[in-house]
Amino acid sequence: MQQLPLNQLGPHESPSGVVDFAILLPWVSAADGNLLLIKIIHERDQFIQSIQPLAFELRHETNADYGDLWSVKVDFNTIRDLQSNSHFGLPGRHVYRFELHNPNVGVLDWIVDPFAREYAVGKLSAFTLGYIPYTWSAAEDGWKTPALQDLILYELNLAEFGGTLQGAIDRLTYIADLGVNAIAVMPVTNVSLEVDWGYLPLGYFGVDERFGRRDDFQRFVDVAHQHGLAVIVDAVYGHTGEDFTYADLYRRLRYHHNPFMGPFAKDYFGVSTDFSRALTRDFFYSVNLHWLNTYHIDGFRYDCVPNYWDGPLGVGYANLVFHTYEYVKSTIALLTRFDAPEGSRLIQIAEQLEAPEQILEQSYSNATWQNASFGAARACARGADGAIENLGHRLGALGYIEYATHNGETLAKLPLNYIETHDHSRFLCEFGLHHRDWSPLFAEGDRAKWYRLQPYLIALLAAKGIPMLWQGQEFGENYFLPDDGFGRVLLLRPLRWDYFYDTAGKNLVKLTRALMSLRKNCVELRRGIYYFHNDYERYLSRGILVIRRETAAAASLIAVNFTDTDQNVPFVFARAGSYVEQLHHQDNFAAGEREERWLTIPSNYGRVWRSV
Repeated sequence: MQQLPLNQLGPHESPSGVVDFAILLPWVSAADGNLLLIKIIHERDQFIQSIQPLAFELRHETNADYGDLWSVKVDFNTIRDLQSNSHFGLPGRHVYRFELHNPNVGVLDWIVDPFAREYAVGKLSAFTLGYIPYTWSAAEDGWKTPALQDLILYELNLAEFGGTLQGAIDRLTYIADLGVNAIAVMPVTNVSLEVDWGYLPLGYFGVDERFGRRDDFQRFVDVAHQHGLAVIVDAVYGHTGEDFTYADLYRRLRYHHNPFMGPFAKDYFGVSTDFSRALTRDFFYSVNLHWLNTYHIDGFRYDCVPNYWDGPLGVGYANLVFHTYEYVKSTIALLTRFDAPEGSRLIQIAEQLEAPEQILEQSYSNATWQNASFGAARACARGADGAIENLGHRLGALGYIEYATHNGETLAKLPLNYIETHDHSRFLCEFGLHHRDWSPLFAEGDRAKWYRLQPYLIALLAAKGIPMLWQGQEFGENYFLPDDGFGRVLLLRPLRWDYFYDTAGKNLVKLTRALMSLRKNCVELRRGIYYFHNDYERYLSRGILVIRRETAAAASLIAVNFTDTDQNVPFVFARAGSYVEQLHHQDNFAAGEREERWLTIPSNYGRVWRSV
């Protein structure tokens, strides 16, 4: 893979007020009778009836690597819009689009710039005349991404979490105080709709205007780092929105083949990208580097990996994460952020739900989504046979490697563990629904059953792997999510922050904070050996899950009770010591090696004993 010439593509302003525009449109040449225009208007004029955009003709040339290239210089010092009250050429944001005149299909308007760095409403690209680059804080020079084994993730949707980037920035202190040290942000790149999850992108090199502007996201990352929070962005590279330039334009041109899009591996969720094309591979590689360098992010969560997974030696996903890893390792400007004695701390998380174990073994991914722990927890909540045993195994990352050696380098590898994500209904819905008769869009989990979440939270934060919370999980957000349909992805579900203050919210937040603190301060909960006490008669048949996390220096015994009755169970201690209960500092005791003691586990709750 190689970087695209981004210093030439998209809009670039010189200090003299001249803006260069360039776009790659392979197979669209002037020799075939094509004419390409760019239409520009100041954003303050775009809805004024009497003011129309100015059009400029682009010249055609050829890029040696990718083919047809179109470009134009617009001198905002000398060009003036004579229309009354026009703001054209004044400092500030201008919006633009391309228009192609083709001899076979006529005029094709509303072509998005795939290399734009800013966006406006709908299918409009944008640039800021007189743009002043963001000045990073002095603290940014010393930022270090946390080690993989120490991550605690908090997934959020900016529109639902804070409304805008500024709203999210205002709550970063809260997230850090909760005990999280990494944020996984759902897609922030440009889409065509105002309310959307963001998984059908139109533009990849910037932040969608509904959240804010370029410097808003840079400030978001800067402030997050100041609070000890790594930032991971959702990367949607296996499919695009239908209005993405390389999908939309060539379809409207009626071409039978496409230089960017097409069948490659799987074809989920819309128009697929074709990684057998050099332009496609280099485009997304360049997107990665742009976000690492321009926005200082700490890693990527790669959406829908099956769409571009063609094996460990293929040209798709494995190739992308390898070259991204190599770039980070060889780039001096990124070493402060990522370099560590154990190797690069670049975070590359795959969403490969079809074969999560394989993706860790056979690629430079160092983490993966996996629904096995989620499915096991759901089965447990529904009282399925064998569910607690399965949950015990899944929380121990059964079947996952901890390290892999690639090209002589050893990388740590961990799965994510979660019981809630943006893809599913809130876990409270497992314990009963309100308002389902109205519509699935208005159904909610029964928050009166909040206490039933507690054993799952305790087990999750003590499990092997990387724990992840979905926004508002810590105070009992309870909406129901349909399995399919537009009501799933096109409905805004702002967090109900008032839940933070009621009985359910206060108790769940208090427990979450305590568990986060334990995971942060008890190394065995992050890096220790995991033991699952798979004893049906003593534990599983009574609704009890018992696990042990150990290092040479410390041991924690975690027992949770999924039933509505307190349970008294025997336990034989393999390790002698004084055991201090960590959640409420009750039921402390000393145990000798091989001594059996009876332990009381409260209903719908648990205990965490620690000995050092």
